[in-house]
Amino acid sequence: MQNNTTDKTQSFFFNTLKAKVDSYFQTNRLERTGENKLYLKSGIQVLSGVFIYCILIFVNPPVWISIILAMLLGMNLAILGFNVMHEGGHQSFSKHNWLNSIAAYFLNVLGGNTHFWKVKHNINHHTFTNIAGIDSDIDVKPFMRLHPNQPRHTAHRYQHIYWFVLYGISYMAWVFYDDFVKYFSRKIVANMAPKSLPLKEQVVFWTTKILYVFIYLVLPMIMIGWLKALIGFVIVTFVCGLFISIVFQLAHVVEITDFPTESKIEKEWAVHQIGTTSNFGTSSKLLFWLLGGLNFQVEHHLFPRVSHIHYPQISKLVKETCQEFNIAYHEYTSMAKAFVSHLIYLRKMGLSN
Repeated sequence: MQNNTTDKTQSFFFNTLKAKVDSYFQTNRLERTGENKLYLKSGIQVLSGVFIYCILIFVNPPVWISIILAMLLGMNLAILGFNVMHEGGHQSFSKHNWLNSIAAYFLNVLGGNTHFWKVKHNINHHTFTNIAGIDSDIDVKPFMRLHPNQPRHTAHRYQHIYWFVLYGISYMAWVFYDDFVKYFSRKIVANMAPKSLPLKEQVVFWTTKILYVFIYLVLPMIMIGWLKALIGFVIVTFVCGLFISIVFQLAHVVEITDFPTESKIEKEWAVHQIGTTSNFGTSSKLLFWLLGGLNFQVEHHLFPRVSHIHYPQISKLVKETCQEFNIAYHEYTSMAKAFVSHLIYLRKMGLSN
């Protein structure tokens, strides 16, 4: 990554931090991947998802129980995305590449497409975080304004209210619209030139999309009826989309993070990542377990190929090094405080030019 910063002292920051992190793994003789701890955790989360699905489809409980289970299934799917798919996509799930691939393809099980995600997320988002026009995670035009460089429309003054609907339907839009736009346009993000999709990925795309429709819509309709199946599907996808969106927005779209107005990285890459990213609720073990460590977003952006099970220890090294180089480390003490900050930021972007 080219270093465009005018402050040359920053060029030493990541080298210093990386040396500390390397020493941590070497001294403690640890793998950087999740291995057994993550296998056990993922197994529990997979089994819970399958269990809830089977109860809904094959037992067909009363309506009020079905609604609760559908909401839990939506959360469970998001949790699988955080803990299994996300780690596999970053090759931090296991030291075995084949296990990483299986974990990454869990996104296809959830209706998305791993091939598209790796380019959109691993390259664009993790490199050009919070840069308008490149980081597609903050590109929700024209429905929302998340960056000062984006145009403001009259409707945006209410985005701190209607976010709930947009975040909820985002998952369904991702599965049934966004992926198909990418497939037929051959452009994974708007600023990229069209690129051919390997035949293998085309087969995977259509096979998994068809299986998704069968598992989440056709089979439920056969077993419990079309109306109940459709309502259940909407609840599952809405809750899943809401959960995923909130978690990722709290990591970057809050008051204390930077939103560079230039279309390039003006600082050292690592310093840019710290400035545009924020942690939240890192003292909560439950939150850490559910989110796959994504509340330690600063550490994840600095070391994306390190499993989240190591983030609490790495966080201490990051904070220490930030103090040495006088670099602001962004963090909210709770998820609730980060969420309030997100809403305040949405309102600010909706009202100001």
